[in-house]
Amino acid sequence: MPIAKPSPRKELVVSDLREILAGSKGAILTDYRGLTVAEISKLRRQLRDSNAEYHIVKNTLLKVALGGKSSPELDKLLTGPTAIVFAMNDVVAPAKAVLDFVTATKNKPDVRVKGGWIDGKVYDLAQVTALSKLPTREVIISQFLSTLNAPISNFIGTLDSIISEFVLTIDAIAEQKGGGSEAAA
Repeated sequence: MPIAKPSPRKELVVSDLREILAGSKGAILTDYRGLTVAEISKLRRQLRDSNAEYHIVKNTLLKVALGGKSSPELDKLLTGPTAIVFAMNDVVAPAKAVLDFVTATKNKPDVRVKGGWIDGKVYDLAQVTALSKLPTREVIISQFLSTLNAPISNFIGTLDSIISEFVLTIDAIAEQKGGGSEAAA
């Protein structure tokens, strides 16, 4: 029996998924059953702020898009209805956003995080939760720059103090000499 050629629409979806996968730093897989269109739209808006995208995908098409990058651990996550949060920059902020959203929809037990796929490694729910508690990339960069800036700031403060002391000493000497010559006159 000959293998059926995929439809042009499916080929386009696979092509789009490959492009998104190539541009993303990681993915968080969720089960979206029970969400309304309005709730999905709200989640997408929240994720956009974190430079992330939320896509409902067919598991088989995602596997095709992944090519040989899939693993048995990832295949276990790709069962049932799947929606994926693709993090385009930092994975931490989207992980936090999606976990906060899932917590807010606790009245819908089917809505849950299945796991994550970051740098070719599969993360379980506990690892995704731990990841969401880390500081974001921007915060880490800010802390790093502050650490680099501290020695320079201290050095400038020390130089400023030395110069101020020098100026005060010169002023004191000038006052003494000026005061001494007035007394002699």
